[in-house]
Amino acid sequence: MIKEVTAQELNTDRFINEKIKEIKGAVGDGMAINALSGGVDSSTVTMLGHRALGNRLKTVFIENGLMREGEPEQVADFFRKLGVTVEVVDARKEFYSVLKGITDPEEKREAITQAFYQNVFGRIVKESGAKYLLQGTILTDVDETVAGIKRQHNVFEQLGIDPQEAFGYRIIEPLIQLRKDGVRKVGKALGFPAELFERIPFPGPALSARVIGEVTRERIETVRKATVVVERLLKDTGAFQYLAILHEDRVTGMRDGKRDFGQQIEVRCWESVDARIATPTRLSFEILEKLASEIIREVPGIVSVTYNIAPKPPSTIEAV
Repeated sequence: MIKEVTAQELNTDRFINEKIKEIKGAVGDGMAINALSGGVDSSTVTMLGHRALGNRLKTVFIENGLMREGEPEQVADFFRKLGVTVEVVDARKEFYSVLKGITDPEEKREAITQAFYQNVFGRIVKESGAKYLLQGTILTDVDETVAGIKRQHNVFEQLGIDPQEAFGYRIIEPLIQLRKDGVRKVGKALGFPAELFERIPFPGPALSARVIGEVTRERIETVRKATVVVERLLKDTGAFQYLAILHEDRVTGMRDGKRDFGQQIEVRCWESVDARIATPTRLSFEILEKLASEIIREVPGIVSVTYNIAPKPPSTIEAV
């Protein structure tokens, strides 16, 4: 049983010092490795590991072809300025290969988990000689996986999977007692600028969690373009999270007076504290109209834009 540390009871200085000590104690004189995605969880773990281990922490950014526009370069540059060396590894081919033909949400998540931990990351770990993996698992990830809501890509021991046996390395999870609001407090205490620790959450499976049906390069590019519009227009709402989802079925539309079978983007925007429950943001109709017109104008092939108004539960924040 994991003992939760709520954001209200969290003493950030004590927590940071304890986790740095724990990481040092676990790794000893050895090397650790971590994968940085740029989200608040992985960023916080990266900085904790950097403070604990310095250059004995190898930080990699896996370019899986599923990230937001310009993200690999932006994240690597940001952390280099903080003194953390980030190696960008191009693994796009491996990820699209394992996702080919898969439409079931859980199968997609499992394919990404295996591609990441066994194929791509497993290879990098072996080459580095690291025996420890620093990972940004939080308590909500564990809860959703154990409850069978969604298999989160970074949860193992609670499912009876021994990472040492399965992948050849031990996992250290400094944030596992916290939820998102607690992680943000730790990020702030670590000195991250507001744009990072206040950054909206982004799923481990990246944009593949926002494509209903098969994940292809073309479909990811469609949802990536829609994401640019959604994040630009909703960034000042103060919402917990906002995203674009690409639906599977083609829908009937009209263009130039003729029938046009196109695609549909669903927009979601959420009010939440820790992602356990969430309610849709009451956006003005003016913003909704702007979202629709800009997505249709800037994303080729889109003929329909909808807005989700179902709360979590029964909905979930991400679609897949």
